[in-house]
Amino acid sequence: MLKHLQIAVTPFQQNCSIVYCDQTKDAALVDPGGDTQVLKQVLAEQGLTLKAIWLTHGHLDHVGGSAELANEFAVEIIGPGVGDAFWLEGLDQQAQMFGLPQVDKFVPHKWFEHGDVLELAGEKLTVRFTPGHTPGHMVFYHADTGVVFVGDVLFAGGVGRSDFPQGNHEQLMQSIQQQLLTLPDETTVVSGHGPTTTIGKERRSNPFILQAGLS
Repeated sequence: MLKHLQIAVTPFQQNCSIVYCDQTKDAALVDPGGDTQVLKQVLAEQGLTLKAIWLTHGHLDHVGGSAELANEFAVEIIGPGVGDAFWLEGLDQQAQMFGLPQVDKFVPHKWFEHGDVLELAGEKLTVRFTPGHTPGHMVFYHADTGVVFVGDVLFAGGVGRSDFPQGNHEQLMQSIQQQLLTLPDETTVVSGHGPTTTIGKERRSNPFILQAGLS
């Protein structure tokens, strides 16, 4: 069965998720934004073998540790969508803008497309295209355990910012309506920042969703 751990990294307290199989101990990192020594320590303590790095979008606090970890563990970086290529190409400028240390630039081994299927230890997660926060944002849904990793699209009581370059609030809300609110209410939402929530809770109480009439 797939399980996950959340590790808050970088000064922005970005939730890096360690997704792993409790039987094989194979693991993937979702959005390893930084603090790589901490992530490596958790992997070792849990006896996990890193198999892949999956990225929801190209913001530095979500991708900053990717190149270092991929090189050290000889694994592929997959994602985000190609629309976020400009964010990855501008990692130096992002570091300056956010006051974070410089990181190694990289090009993913593969860009995600809507409908792609991720596999880890025989378990499958589906990739859903959710632009708005960034133009190439993706989320990952594991139907068997009812968990969706949403990056910065949806938060407990909030939604992602759309005031960054190529962000679009209308597009963001459309992504939430079409790709997240179509999931079962009991689906656990693992966000890029803050606590976990559920689709049902956000449908009923998220002020941005209610104001937009999406519930």
